[in-house]
Amino acid sequence: MQRRTVITALAASTVAPWARAQSAYPNKSIKLIVGFPPGGGIDFTARTIQAGLEAALGQPLVIEYKAGAGGVIAATELTRAAPDGYTLLVANTGPFAIAPYLQSKKPYDPVSQFSYVGQIAESAYIAATRADHPAKDLKQFVDWAKANPGKASFASGGQGASTHLNGELLNSVASIDLLHVPYKGSAPAVTDLIGGQTHLLIDAGTVLLPQIKGGRLKALAVTGPRRDPNLPDVPTVRELGLAGMEAVGFQGLVGPSGLPRDVVDRLSSELRKVLASADVKAKFAAAGSDVQPRSAAEFAAYVKAEAERWSALIAKRGIKLD
Repeated sequence: MQRRTVITALAASTVAPWARAQSAYPNKSIKLIVGFPPGGGIDFTARTIQAGLEAALGQPLVIEYKAGAGGVIAATELTRAAPDGYTLLVANTGPFAIAPYLQSKKPYDPVSQFSYVGQIAESAYIAATRADHPAKDLKQFVDWAKANPGKASFASGGQGASTHLNGELLNSVASIDLLHVPYKGSAPAVTDLIGGQTHLLIDAGTVLLPQIKGGRLKALAVTGPRRDPNLPDVPTVRELGLAGMEAVGFQGLVGPSGLPRDVVDRLSSELRKVLASADVKAKFAAAGSDVQPRSAAEFAAYVKAEAERWSALIAKRGIKLD
């Protein structure tokens, strides 16, 4: 009996390091959910951090698209995922600070049903229209909308997306009534804006700058506190007398509630290193975004504050999707 015990102990001591290595996180590919179609701003964010995280973690980062309902479908799916670090999501303003508060019964609680890993970037929005629209800036667009009641419309990336609330915020601030035309993501919204089916889209630079620089769209204003270096001649909403339109959108990395602390710490640390890369910073800057490497705790607090801000507007305007 004693000899058997010694042999068993020796075997355990030999196997244990191997077993620990096999169970160390991560030891297989990681799924990164994007709640919008390919070609949009959230897809850009996912692809910009993908290679760096793959190299740092030593495993493939497989992007999976779950578009619909302004990102709510993807966020809802994440709440059902195992909290093991192998299913993550690129979170953004719409499904985390806006959409849940547009329904009488929230599909999920952004504050309590997710594990926050870290913020990636944030960016002001750009208000854009077709290149041949008569308005030269957002104030002139508002004047045009008032002169064309029932005709003017704004596009969005979906019901409850940040692009939806941006349009509703303009309606509130400028006392106009633009018709909301929702799409399944920013890419199709841009296509129809260029085609003339809608008249305005207030979205991130990652989505709009290529079309503006290509001459297919015209920038009317930026919603940040300062002008966009990519668009130095385009005024801010504050300069145009529309200070109530100031807003920025965020993107970050989240997992399901209950992620182990060591997994969160590993992901957060590696994400911060990726965001420190000069190449990654340059890519975000070229798309009109600023890298914002907030920690897990800082990101969670920031999302909570943004949710409080947008839910207050939703309540004030009486906006509901059900």
